[in-house]
Amino acid sequence: MNLHLTLLLGYSLVQIGLGLWIGRRVKTTEEFFVAGRRLGPGLLFATLVAANIGAGSTVGATGLAYRDGLSAWWWVGSAGLGSLALAFFVGPRIRRLAAEHDWRTVGDFLEFRYGGAVRGIVAALLWVGTLAILAGQLVAMGLVFHAVLGLRPEVGSLIGGAVMTIYFTAGGLLTAAWVNALQLVVELAVYAALVPAAVSSAGGWGALASAPGTPPGYLDFWQGGGSGWVYLALLGPAFVISPGLLQKVYGARDDRAVRIGVGANALLLLAFAFVPVVLGMAARVLHPDLVRREMALPTLLVQDLPPLIGALGLVAIFSTEVNTADAILFMLSTSLSQDLYRRFVNPRASDAMVLKVARGAAIAGGTLGVMFAVVLSPTVIDALSIFYVLLGVCLFVPVVAGLYLKRVGTPEALAAIAAGVATMLATYLATGGRGFGLFSPALVGLVTGMVACALVAVGRRAYHRPPEVP
Repeated sequence: MNLHLTLLLGYSLVQIGLGLWIGRRVKTTEEFFVAGRRLGPGLLFATLVAANIGAGSTVGATGLAYRDGLSAWWWVGSAGLGSLALAFFVGPRIRRLAAEHDWRTVGDFLEFRYGGAVRGIVAALLWVGTLAILAGQLVAMGLVFHAVLGLRPEVGSLIGGAVMTIYFTAGGLLTAAWVNALQLVVELAVYAALVPAAVSSAGGWGALASAPGTPPGYLDFWQGGGSGWVYLALLGPAFVISPGLLQKVYGARDDRAVRIGVGANALLLLAFAFVPVVLGMAARVLHPDLVRREMALPTLLVQDLPPLIGALGLVAIFSTEVNTADAILFMLSTSLSQDLYRRFVNPRASDAMVLKVARGAAIAGGTLGVMFAVVLSPTVIDALSIFYVLLGVCLFVPVVAGLYLKRVGTPEALAAIAAGVATMLATYLATGGRGFGLFSPALVGLVTGMVACALVAVGRRAYHRPPEVP
């Protein structure tokens, strides 16, 4: 058994063991869904960073940097900027309301604000989109396992899917928060060693700017190739209103924990955004002719780093992808059990029955994610983009408007969702996903949703206005 596989299997067993041990304490849906609302700044920080640094932030972003250079910073950087809005604008307010009304999911908020129809529509749409992002994480695992260990990609996807499904199913958010804290320590320590080793192998910092065959704009921070600040419209809204992130915020013990924990997560993301950029540019120097850009990071681990650092790098990447995947399972299991099963199928279900359904949904979601990754084999960035676009277009207007605008009701929310999703899909199909100049399909859908919401609000106000006295 080689060093890479030994470390990987040992680390997997530690995660599963810790998850099963913590999971013994989880007996209610409140503990499974919102960790008993006891998360302090440290655990909230750890579980949010773990959710936000995953396949897209490592394998995917490194591939973007390999192709586009410095502007790939915006893939992870946009998540950091969105997280700042969550920390100080949306997060504290929605946490207070969740504690006051005993909300467990974002669907609880949507029904409280708009009614059951909006809750059901959003839950169904996001189940499809969430499977796409889970598949993206598992595809990345498969790529890394194939490059480093020579295993078939589907075997790597299966191993990663099994690990995160077992420990998450044991205890939900409470288990995930503690396992994520362990994962975060491992990841940060390894990446601190991985970056200088990659730069040294490439010939130093100066060599990164002179990789052979680099395209125009390779050193442009704002826009280069297909990357740049346009990612802000794609990713920023999703990291403000993602159900998985908001439900982790529900688990915070007070507003201070939200501001500190989510804010520190945002700052770390802004700094970490440079890590895949450096790794991708180093891979471009060392391997300028890669056929598939998302092989840049696995290739570095196998061919260019000392064996121990390469093995630890595999462990760190596996860790980042597993802990983000457990956040996806969190959304799948809680949404199906609370938003669909308890609300529409069995409103009288006991707490124990809902907990049983949540665990079953986690197992089903993990299984479907692996099948999606194996059968369809999407690229990491494409799979994640499906989710982020759908998430932002569906939820940004209803959540933000619902928190701050009293006049926005069910018609406005439904109009925003319908118009946003329809125009986003039409733009994507008409332009092959390119959009119209600076207006990406995500931005078109988001703006259209806002306009539709405003028009319906104005129309309803005019319709209900009392007649003027002559």
